Amino acid sequence: MKRAYVETYGCQMNLADGELMEGLLEAQGYELVSDPAQADVILVNTCAVREHAEQRVLGRVAQLQGLRAGKPHLVLGVTGCMAQRLGERLLEKAPWVDLVLGPDGYRHLPRVLESLQARRGGEGGGGGAATGLVQLQASRAGDRGRGGLTLLEFDPAETYEGLEVRRASGVSAWVPIQRGCDHRCTFCIVPYVRGPEKNRAPESVLAEVRDLAERGITEVTLLGQTVNSYRWGDWSFPRLLEAVARVDGIRRVRFTSPHPNDVTPDLVEVMAREPAVCEQLHLPLQSGSDRVLRRMLRRHTVEAYLEKVELVRQAVPGIALTTDLMVAFPGETEEDFRRTLEVVETIRFDDAYTYRFSPREGTPATRFPPDQFIPEEEGKARLEALIALTRRIQNEINQAEVGRVEEVLVERKGKEAGTMLGKTRRGKVVIFPAPEATLGSYRQVQLIRTTGATFVGRALAESESLIPEGL
Repeated sequence: MKRAYVETYGCQMNLADGELMEGLLEAQGYELVSDPAQADVILVNTCAVREHAEQRVLGRVAQLQGLRAGKPHLVLGVTGCMAQRLGERLLEKAPWVDLVLGPDGYRHLPRVLESLQARRGGEGGGGGAATGLVQLQASRAGDRGRGGLTLLEFDPAETYEGLEVRRASGVSAWVPIQRGCDHRCTFCIVPYVRGPEKNRAPESVLAEVRDLAERGITEVTLLGQTVNSYRWGDWSFPRLLEAVARVDGIRRVRFTSPHPNDVTPDLVEVMAREPAVCEQLHLPLQSGSDRVLRRMLRRHTVEAYLEKVELVRQAVPGIALTTDLMVAFPGETEEDFRRTLEVVETIRFDDAYTYRFSPREGTPATRFPPDQFIPEEEGKARLEALIALTRRIQNEINQAEVGRVEEVLVERKGKEAGTMLGKTRRGKVVIFPAPEATLGSYRQVQLIRTTGATFVGRALAESESLIPEGL
């Protein structure tokens, strides 16, 4: 039996894609291993949002190349957004790569591997037919005479319906409902590497969720690049969210990442009304300056964003709000940055993913005049100031929640022996002493203390009805 190893970097959609590829490989008879040194096929599933992520992947691929010793037929592939962005140039940067596979090519992965094995004299056969079927492009890689295959064509109909997914967790599951993006923010590479928005049929989504519930999975997260822009006929995202929340056996539903423009009263009503929809919302802001938001083509103003926050907080009291924030976008002034800090202080997010602008070749933001690009040291200083602010606010919010009793879904073992890790409905991570047998169960846990980002808790006995003060 051949062995395969998949290593994933990046967002939740990448994680879901990693599970998809593992399912395809397993269905073709591959044994999935956790150690790349044991594998005959190694796939590095990549992100292209930031340059640092790509450099990290190139270093990792070079490191994995060292495993070829004694394995002449080892296949080393790069998949995902970075593969799509660089294409055949990746074979020039990393001539030891055998396969470059974009996000719309995963369905053909078994045939591609078969073709590679045939071309290189390995087992499998049928490579010629497979190559013709999926219209592979053959490229030369460096001066080593190795053949690298690329599969990078966009498929406007590809939503991966009907393919088996290998779930990494038996507790919670990603459910992609949308791929690609029509919101062409000037800084974002995603529309260029994942193509335009493609939505799945609601019947298919609901069938997948029902199947997950029958397997004992009680929490699902609906995924899409701008997930709440979902449309299919007369189905809107609020209607789909409501239907998913009402599937028997589903106890928790989350969704990510929504766009502020599509946070509508109908959506907020469903969030408030349906018990299974968790009190958590990740709502990317990016900047607190209207001038910067216009240059980003974010399609919303700060005032409109604040109105959406108020709408959600009134309808869902205690909801945990998280966001994405960028600094050093070309042309961002000190005043623009100060406004971002002020908006963050006003809203007080429970958590924030903060990052510095990273120019992505092919995006409109790279065409701004050179003198508008923020010097690296200044960008770093702004990022450090923003991180300090968001962490302070997060710590203040979490400190105020110490002593609360929360329902925690136990997701996996903690790093320390005898501990388990899980999340509250509001997405807060809690570590507490518990036996491994509690995996997948819901426990009432008192939050004892916080490290700023996570909580330490204690599970309550069923007989406990009064929580002593001061714990």
